[in-house]
Amino acid sequence: MINYNDQKAIYLQIADRVCAQVADGSLQPQQRVPSVREMAAEMEVNANTVMRSFELLQQQGVIYPKRGLGYFVAADAPERVAELHRQQLLDGGELRDLFAKLRTAGITPDHLAQLYRAYCQQN
Repeated sequence: MINYNDQKAIYLQIADRVCAQVADGSLQPQQRVPSVREMAAEMEVNANTVMRSFELLQQQGVIYPKRGLGYFVAADAPERVAELHRQQLLDGGELRDLFAKLRTAGITPDHLAQLYRAYCQQN
């Protein structure tokens, strides 16, 4: 759902939601994405806001339009979403912030690797 108190713009939150659905498999490659109007009604936002999200996702290669049919998930969307998340983690400073918190908490690289391996085995 949209968080109106979030610092992140609503259209970016919508784009993040679509990317999350691609990443978790609830939106599959070549599957039709809900229409701009459907998504606007579901998320209780203006259709222009959803359209802005779709334009961003199209620029990123996550979705593509089919004239008269709507938007569809790109064949390589899961890989593109993974790359976008990697860039966000590495370039956006999120990973650097996490590393600073880990160091402050006294978590060593070996302990972190062990925790991450255990997480990956469970999920």
